[in-house]
Amino acid sequence: METTSLRVYGGVTGQERRSDRRTQLLAAGFDLLSDVSVEFSVRGVCKHAGLTARYFYENFADRDALAVAVYDGVIEDIITPTLAAVAAAPDDTRAKAGAGLAVLVAGIREDPRRGRLLFAHDLGATPVVARRRVESTRRFVGLLAEQARTYHEGVRPEVAAELLVGGLAQVLTAWLDGDLVISEADLIERCTDYFVAIGGLV
Repeated sequence: METTSLRVYGGVTGQERRSDRRTQLLAAGFDLLSDVSVEFSVRGVCKHAGLTARYFYENFADRDALAVAVYDGVIEDIITPTLAAVAAAPDDTRAKAGAGLAVLVAGIREDPRRGRLLFAHDLGATPVVARRRVESTRRFVGLLAEQARTYHEGVRPEVAAELLVGGLAQVLTAWLDGDLVISEADLIERCTDYFVAIGGLV
């Protein structure tokens, strides 16, 4: 990095400016990556962010590196509050399942770009996103299986976890696309029913 870029201008340090530019690029990347109608490219992201390619490569090696950063950020924005809600819920299987599902569904409803990034079939054709989806699915399955073991000692919850994670992804996709017409409250209630029922079979 050039020494001059580290200087303070208008009370803002070079590191703060670099951090701000990274945030701009991530925001632009999120917009473009979650929109299947536009091309996700370094040039497109820079134009959307109002920055030059120099600043892009100051933060990311290439467009795939940005895609990974965007996708991982979305996953953390979903997983972190969901796990916090589960942990804070009463020590009851239904209460914890309902709390986690409520936060997860609300997070996707509040920003539909998250749902498109996680579920849209066209985006899945992008190799780096496709790989990240596989990895995040494995992570969700592992977290759900871990929760199941907490309440059912000595069980093998792997099949149930696979079924629930895959099924929930399909349900949320249909809901976001408008193919499944149901209120958010009813969606959470029905999904909670299935999570509790299937969880009781492991």
